[in-house]
Amino acid sequence: MGIVSDVFAGRKYAVLGLARSGLATVECLAASGAEVVAWDSRDEARAAVKGKAELADPTEIDLKGFDGVVVSPGVPLNKHPIAMHAKLAGVPVIGDIELFALARPSLPRHRVVGITGTNGKSTTTALVHHIVETAGIPTRMGGNIGLPILGQDPLPEGGVYVLELSSYQIDLTGSLDCDVAVLLNITPDHLDRYNGFEGYVASKARLFAMQSAGHVAVIATEDEPSRGIFYSVRHSREGGNDGVVEVRSGDIDPSAQAGWPALQGPHNAQNAAVAIAVARALGIGEATIEQGLQSYASLPHRMQRVRELNGVLYVNDSKATNAASTAPALAAYPPVDGRKRLHWIVGGLAKTDNLDECAPWFANVAQAYTIGEAGPMFAELLRPHMAVDDSEMLSAAVRRAARVAQPGDVVLLSPACASFDQFRDFEARGDAFAAAVAALE
Repeated sequence: MGIVSDVFAGRKYAVLGLARSGLATVECLAASGAEVVAWDSRDEARAAVKGKAELADPTEIDLKGFDGVVVSPGVPLNKHPIAMHAKLAGVPVIGDIELFALARPSLPRHRVVGITGTNGKSTTTALVHHIVETAGIPTRMGGNIGLPILGQDPLPEGGVYVLELSSYQIDLTGSLDCDVAVLLNITPDHLDRYNGFEGYVASKARLFAMQSAGHVAVIATEDEPSRGIFYSVRHSREGGNDGVVEVRSGDIDPSAQAGWPALQGPHNAQNAAVAIAVARALGIGEATIEQGLQSYASLPHRMQRVRELNGVLYVNDSKATNAASTAPALAAYPPVDGRKRLHWIVGGLAKTDNLDECAPWFANVAQAYTIGEAGPMFAELLRPHMAVDDSEMLSAAVRRAARVAQPGDVVLLSPACASFDQFRDFEARGDAFAAAVAALE
């Protein structure tokens, strides 16, 4: 059924983009008694909302009198005509997360955890959700992960919504007051959507500006922009440290982390440190937190153990679409007894012309296998540091790595690139890796 709220009854909204979140938005608004105008360039998407919404392109109609234009986070507001069209009509451009925020007073009493950051959001969101579930608390996971939050049934009283929030989603909400707001890290990303890096950092900071007094901010302070936000949030709150929790990956005891099979590597130390702080803020006991850390299973395409064959471990980290998210994956597999054991598949559609953030861990790599559009550039860049095979295709890289890998070695797909040169998305790339590994004998 999804969320239905009398908050929207008699109001008027335009919905632009009818992918999963757009469809859930139309369902929610129509079931709540709102008047809805919806549009998508695809015929089949428009057909899916027939009878629930009037079909018209919001960029071409008079928007005066509308309560909001709901757009997909994928719509670039700095370039798309809907932004100026709505502004001239005095109508806010919002997303489904803002509708959820507006509906909250009509839902059974609950708490919301909102998690943002450049890297690690999905793992941390899934980990927090798992720990809350382990504690026996009703919970839903949504936002930038899983099913659209408006399409999920409301939680009973006492439940916890755990939301992964991209900067785009934060840009499209003005009233999401998280009971616990989380920042993992900030590195340059999505700069085509912002007025420089500062604009991207400011977007992340807004998650805390929307919080009311007494709510908890959990901030990992292992990069300069995140430290800046931490000090700014702490300064802005009366009582200084009240409700502002600083965490670092160094808070995690390596011997304890060794007992969490799906949370290996320094990046997962940060994810775990944040999740522990969030769980404590929610009042979950230490024994339950430890149980959750031990039993957590990694998400698909995020340091996912695909197969062990002939003593070689194959790991799918297709979600690593930039160098900053690949670096901790390389760090997770240091040499053993002086022998390098990592076979790194890297490449795709490059976001930058360097791999500088990965450089501290080059010494862990026995051989690199470059693929995709960035393959030749990365091959040239990496050759002074390691053996390189310019494999071009992912399937070829898997076969070639399998030929030379020894028992105890790791074949890691962690591309440090977007997937769109050869694949529909990072999921399709990860699935292709798993299929290539399954075909090995």
